[in-house]
Amino acid sequence: MFRHILVPTDGSPLSTKAINNAMSLASTLKARVTVLTVIEPYHVFAKDPEQLADTEAAYKTHAKARATRILSEADAVAQKAGVAYATQQLEHDQVHQAIIEAANKHGCDLIAMASHGRRGVAALVLGSVTTKVLTHSSLPVLVYR
Repeated sequence: MFRHILVPTDGSPLSTKAINNAMSLASTLKARVTVLTVIEPYHVFAKDPEQLADTEAAYKTHAKARATRILSEADAVAQKAGVAYATQQLEHDQVHQAIIEAANKHGCDLIAMASHGRRGVAALVLGSVTTKVLTHSSLPVLVYR
């Protein structure tokens, strides 16, 4: 069935839940996992409050530290599940593109990710990385909510 699962995470509680579920699935299927976190580059004009409050150097330091923490938490879950895994940290302007490109590059046959389930105006204004992955990926996408 599935032999290599890409699990993108932003460190949110829902992403953590997706990691736990994906590791369980991978253990059952004897699949390996690549956990990915994507750092958006620093922009002077940004929608992310962290980017507005920091200088570029401070933002990069903070973002890399956060990504390292997120991936080490995933590392612990993978070890506990006994799953073969790798972690990756990327910087990309378009998170959904980074996810799809990483899945293709690593030969993944499933993307398992969380959805924050935003609706209405929030969904229109904020958009959804999950929706964009679903729309643009040719791979199957398993969405945890």
